[in-house]
Amino acid sequence: QVQLVESGGGLVQPGGSLRLSCAASSAIWGIYRMVWYRQAPGKQRELVASISSGASTNYADSVKGRFTISRDGAKNTVYLQMNDLQPDDTAVYYCNAQTNVRGYWGQGTQVTVSS
Repeated sequence: QVQLVESGGGLVQPGGSLRLSCAASSAIWGIYRMVWYRQAPGKQRELVASISSGASTNYADSVKGRFTISRDGAKNTVYLQMNDLQPDDTAVYYCNAQTNVRGYWGQGTQVTVSS
């Protein structure tokens, strides 16, 4: 059964913006942190941004000042606003929800930055 549903990826020109969304199923209890990862072709998966249940955020150095992570607790949804996108941001972006029992992964959404 699908637990995390991501959306919002696509093709954008350098300097453009996209907003990713990740909706967590109400069946997932006790999420204390939600994280966006990305994986580019031939590279390891890397953490992009995270947000705790207390709204504490953390960003990779490569996206600081350009990306913003936020969450809507009522909707159990996390967002990643991505501005000033560059070709190096091209990757599959994955949402991860962490509980005390286990982590959950979304299916991934492709972001391609190209002119």
